[in-house]
Amino acid sequence: MIDSAIAREYLETGKCATCGVIDVHAHFGAFGGIYMPNDSPEQMIATMERCGVDLMVSSGHTALTDMARGNAEITAITERYPGRWYAYLTYNPNYPDLGRQEVEGYESHPTYVGIKFHPSSHRYPITGDAYRPALEFAASRRLIVLTHTWGGSAYDRPELLAEVARRYPEVTFLAGHSGHGQFEECMAVARECANVYLELTAAYAVRGLVESMVKGVGAHKIVFGCDLPWFDPHYAIGCVVMAHISDDARRAILRENALRLLEGRRRA
Repeated sequence: MIDSAIAREYLETGKCATCGVIDVHAHFGAFGGIYMPNDSPEQMIATMERCGVDLMVSSGHTALTDMARGNAEITAITERYPGRWYAYLTYNPNYPDLGRQEVEGYESHPTYVGIKFHPSSHRYPITGDAYRPALEFAASRRLIVLTHTWGGSAYDRPELLAEVARRYPEVTFLAGHSGHGQFEECMAVARECANVYLELTAAYAVRGLVESMVKGVGAHKIVFGCDLPWFDPHYAIGCVVMAHISDDARRAILRENALRLLEGRRRA
């Protein structure tokens, strides 16, 4: 049995009420006809309540193929839940002029805290010049960049993220999925680059990986995400809660690191 007040509370109540949870990797909207239960705004908020998630940051699925429509959708939805739901604006490097308009046009929006990159989905390497408008804007406005990273990808494997992170030290990068399949390489990037954090979506399910990350990079460089509504947060939170780490590490991963990164960016 793990000797943890947080774990005991979670097993007894199904929540981490005394710790709190921030989910930095969520989505919203339809995706290619795939059925996702509990994906309406009201259902997603209800899931947050059930699982003890205090705050989440989402990008819009629609924005993958229609930036203007998808970004308008996610900002409109998040406006309805001030203090609970924040937005990433999706940037498509295949349309850099429109992308620049999108990330700059919402500058004053109260729930806009960061930019979302999907290099593999857009089949454009994160090191490419077309990402420059978004990265320069993120650097000038202290915005977070959540980018998918995937092991072996020609577009967003960990070594490519390292190249971009060195080029833009003012930008805070969240390595979505922690370079899934190349976890050790992604941990090496997080150790080298002060502005790169590991994000746990899908990675949390790999047995022993949370412990390895805490040992390899430190709990202060890991943030929690679960891809809601693709996956239920209960299992993802449980993977962190039941990992063989300290309660201080649990608090850092589940809430404190994300709260620190979001400070100064939240206006609602």
